Amino acid sequence: MKKSFIIIGIIVVAAFLLYRSGKGSYNSMVEKDEAVSAAWAQVQNVYQRRADLIPNLVNTVKGYAQHEKETLEGVIEARAKATQVTVDPAKLTPEMLQQYQQAQDGVSSALGRLMVVVEQYPDLKANQNFLDLQAQLEGTENRITVERQKFNDTARDYNTFIRSFPRNIFAGWFGFDKKAYFEAQAGADKAPEVKF
Repeated sequence: MKKSFIIIGIIVVAAFLLYRSGKGSYNSMVEKDEAVSAAWAQVQNVYQRRADLIPNLVNTVKGYAQHEKETLEGVIEARAKATQVTVDPAKLTPEMLQQYQQAQDGVSSALGRLMVVVEQYPDLKANQNFLDLQAQLEGTENRITVERQKFNDTARDYNTFIRSFPRNIFAGWFGFDKKAYFEAQAGADKAPEVKF
């Protein structure tokens, strides 16, 4: 009889410790998952800011460089494609994040081509509206870099947390999956070649 009370006591204590550990781990995983979602929302926010600036920039350039129709349409088309790609923060798989990043890289590339066109128009480069939009765009690009870094830091913290023992067991039980990171563009490790 005494042995059975000891065994029942051990089982109750073990169950209580497992419950407390699981509850604490689960709640922490939820907090960290929400932090990743919030960081992702901020990344999308700054990309949206860039997308909102593009029509104003294109319209300003259009007034000066009407025969650069192909470049202007390329920027508008890249913006439209990028705004169609959405990623659910709960499903931040490497594939989904890569698809999103490729769409945004298309916008960056189109904007780069637009800035090359702008160099050919001294009057446009001196236009105050254009200068203001260009400064806002540069600031937005910096914000994008900062927010992507914050997202990666938050995702790293979350991934480390859910992959540590014994939380990895609870993460598997409760369906907490690893989040993807933003990565550098292919070829970003090579410096661009400048020719004069």
